[in-house]
Amino acid sequence: MSNSTTTIALVEDDHAGELLTLRRAAFVTEAQLYDDPHIPPLTQTLAELRDDLARDDVVTIGAWEGHRMIGSVRVEIEDEKATLGRLAVAPDKQARGIGTEMLFAVLPYLPEQTKEIWVFTGKDSKQNLAMYTKHGYEEQYDKAAGDLTYTYLRRVLGAAGAQPVSQDK
Repeated sequence: MSNSTTTIALVEDDHAGELLTLRRAAFVTEAQLYDDPHIPPLTQTLAELRDDLARDDVVTIGAWEGHRMIGSVRVEIEDEKATLGRLAVAPDKQARGIGTEMLFAVLPYLPEQTKEIWVFTGKDSKQNLAMYTKHGYEEQYDKAAGDLTYTYLRRVLGAAGAQPVSQDK
């Protein structure tokens, strides 16, 4: 992100409403792609989101331009594994590198013992799959969940795990 006014920080409870709005706006295209308005990011309630933000094993970070939240990602920590989810970018800010920035911005928030990062997305979400594979995530398996099929990808963190893959290629 080349905009010098963009900041990345933990999402706190007082930003829960803005986060819920961002996710709903960002995930409408996914719902349209799968012809399913009931995907989890669109059905989560504000109370459920607040409960999620309060969990000790979950980190949610956001990207702001001034006072506006324009991106976010949720990370669940379990032993040596981190699972990314709900990567969201405001529709009018997409295709500007914010999603990629969020992928790398989360790394400093991971515990030192984290050895791998997992992410999942809809099997037909070609742009998401392309972004993840471009940045070192490898497809592992597909799993059906109701009418949707998710593709699970993994990135193994090595000695240089916190080093971003070049965004220029």
